[in-house]
Amino acid sequence: MIKATELSKSFNGVAGQKKRRVVAVESVSFEAADGRITGLLGPNGAGKSTTLRMLATLIKPDSGSATIDGYSVQNDVLAVRHQLGFMPHNAGIYPRLTTRENIRYYARLCGMDKRTTETRVDELVSLLAMEGFADRRTAGFSQGQKTKVALARALVHRPQTILLDEPTNGLDVMATRGLRDIIRALAKEGHCIVFSSHIMQEVAALCDEIAIISDGNISMTGSLNTLLQNTGQSSLEDAFVSAIGGEL
Repeated sequence: MIKATELSKSFNGVAGQKKRRVVAVESVSFEAADGRITGLLGPNGAGKSTTLRMLATLIKPDSGSATIDGYSVQNDVLAVRHQLGFMPHNAGIYPRLTTRENIRYYARLCGMDKRTTETRVDELVSLLAMEGFADRRTAGFSQGQKTKVALARALVHRPQTILLDEPTNGLDVMATRGLRDIIRALAKEGHCIVFSSHIMQEVAALCDEIAIISDGNISMTGSLNTLLQNTGQSSLEDAFVSAIGGEL
């Protein structure tokens, strides 16, 4: 389970010749339950990736707090990382390593022993249908292949909570459908799944709960039906525009 309370983060930026602080996340609060798929829905630059990076302990919040399965992202970093699987927006896989080597390397970083690692790598290669490229170096992989490797790496240590940053970006229709099936299966197993997206259809098709984020703030949260009822709209797109104060 994830509980985020008033998370905020800003960075140094430049406007003309002057340095200034750029607010990426102003005040983000939401909860994500086990066995549920929660979507962070917002336009590019809304603060989705920064929020996920704070939850993944990659950057520290300026203020606010968050817990992953009861562990503080500020004070219990190692415990959070044991509980968490994170797939960033850019896969970040090592091009000179094979699929198996990429997954194996991350497993060992997580403290898994050799026998457990090899068994788990085989399981993930089968689960994600990667047999055809399991022993190839990842340089030159398609976006779909890179995404599968990055997802396997995030899942290798069997984390309870999984963060996915725009996981279907660049995927074709069939690869997207396959990834959706995997995400649903993980939620059915009891995992807490949070993913960010700016694609309305994807969020509507997958999510049990939706948190609409705009300009670094959560504008509205709830199920799809709740959002439609609260905004008086008949589609998620119209509900989103209404929630962030846009014109329909």
